[in-house]
Amino acid sequence: MEFENRYGIATTQKYDCLLFDLDDTLYPLSTGIARECGKNIKDYMVEKLGIPKDKIVELSDHCYKNYGTTMAGLRAIGYDFDYDEYHSFVHGRLPYDNIKPDPVLRSLLLSLPLRKVIFTNADRIHAAKALKKLGLEDCFEGIICFETLNPTNKNAAFSDSDIFDIVGHFDRSEPVGLLPKTPIVCKPSESAIEKALEIANIDPNRTLFFEDSVRNVKAGKRVGLHTVLVGKSNKVKGADYALENIHNLKEALPELWESDRKTSEVGYSGKIAVETSVTA
Repeated sequence: MEFENRYGIATTQKYDCLLFDLDDTLYPLSTGIARECGKNIKDYMVEKLGIPKDKIVELSDHCYKNYGTTMAGLRAIGYDFDYDEYHSFVHGRLPYDNIKPDPVLRSLLLSLPLRKVIFTNADRIHAAKALKKLGLEDCFEGIICFETLNPTNKNAAFSDSDIFDIVGHFDRSEPVGLLPKTPIVCKPSESAIEKALEIANIDPNRTLFFEDSVRNVKAGKRVGLHTVLVGKSNKVKGADYALENIHNLKEALPELWESDRKTSEVGYSGKIAVETSVTA
């Protein structure tokens, strides 16, 4: 079947957009970035929110498992804080030098005659730094990041009486009532993915979604995306493909290169309302 893509070029390709997660997808978990990020989140909870150290691990685990990110969970249960300050604290001290330039991945991405967009829960500054360290800052049409889906910052006071006891909630043999909702929009929420697709004018049925997170892959599949689990050699439910390493892209999906279109014909219009600046 022949399609006409957004550039007016006839193609028989199944996909016209590649949607990439960033952290632990475009660079490996072995960089230690995720580990240090987790440590910084816990330090923020102690130093900025005054949460006792002996409560941190269990609290952060519940927040992450039930809300997608610890940050989203903290906001849901009643903690209010400045989003920019949070990101500066959590990401500002990361060992970015652990992320090395990846000329192999850069070559692969630039040779693909398709739209390429980043979709991350992280903030724009972190995304820009990571992409620049990888040498991929000019490989994508744009970045859908935290600020894209959460344009309004928060900076309000809270009191202990407003904090929902999520640990106590799950300590009960039969938890009573629903968990409070979070004001933060992020993966793996299906509404967050749908909002990102709408902002970037992406057709899920014509898009490959690359993710290292199994739950994000499953959520992407539920909204109609074709999915690729990165960092695993075996597929899981919800994943159409599995790549042990992002470098295996061409070996696993050679059809992405099978098109009459040339990379030069697919220019980056900059017309979609996503973060397009990837300077440090």
